[in-house]
Amino acid sequence: MARPVVALLTDFGLRDSYVAEMKGVILSVCSVATITDVSHQIEKFNIRMGAYVLACAAPYFPKSTVFVAVVDPGVGTRRKAILIQTKQAYFVGPDNGLLALAAANQGIERVHEISNKKLLLPEVSNTFHGRDVFAPAAAHLANGTPLADFGPETRRISTPSFAKVVKKRNMLTGEVLHVDGFGNIVTNIQKRELDRIDIKETLYIRLKSKLKLSFCRAYGEVGRQRPLALIGSHGFLEVSVNEGNAAEVFKMRSGDKITLYLS
Repeated sequence: MARPVVALLTDFGLRDSYVAEMKGVILSVCSVATITDVSHQIEKFNIRMGAYVLACAAPYFPKSTVFVAVVDPGVGTRRKAILIQTKQAYFVGPDNGLLALAAANQGIERVHEISNKKLLLPEVSNTFHGRDVFAPAAAHLANGTPLADFGPETRRISTPSFAKVVKKRNMLTGEVLHVDGFGNIVTNIQKRELDRIDIKETLYIRLKSKLKLSFCRAYGEVGRQRPLALIGSHGFLEVSVNEGNAAEVFKMRSGDKITLYLS
């Protein structure tokens, strides 16, 4: 039988003991778990960035992986702790939008609140639910604990703006989900949404101003320092500059609005 995989994503960094404490709790509950890291370098409190990185990485993990994601500026408040089962994996973390993009892309099947104190650490702090709530819950899940044991099932989770694309008349309106290290402007408009539309070789997009861009398959299909649009390796529409920095050229940053004109 394959060992259960637990994958961690946080904004904790690696300077402090926080990640090690979470791993220690997981191994104390599920000693056979294989623990791996998605990232611990998410920008502090940046839920959007965490959601994007999680959504990019999740499809490449084995089936039934348990993802524990903690970017949680609302820790200790009334926000809920949740567990999501999808067709491919499980996601454990705060109900603040962090899990929504990755889970929705995999097809959400069930959502449960995490409220059963028997599956948490005996002492739950108000400031470190990653260790005291999410890590033990994930470990129990990896051990095969039924979802119903964690808490009541719910149909509602927080869906933030960066997980929504609005279609109105001849427009798709979304926003910049991420700016990567090359300066590519990654939008929240996904390939499956463009597949429903008869897109040819040209896209009309409004960033700060309206642009007419070549819709390409690769960056090198236009000349150096020329702008283009394409579907990136994670299935999101990108605005890029070949061998340049699109975010600097167009003065765009994460959270800015983008409009795609369909005709």
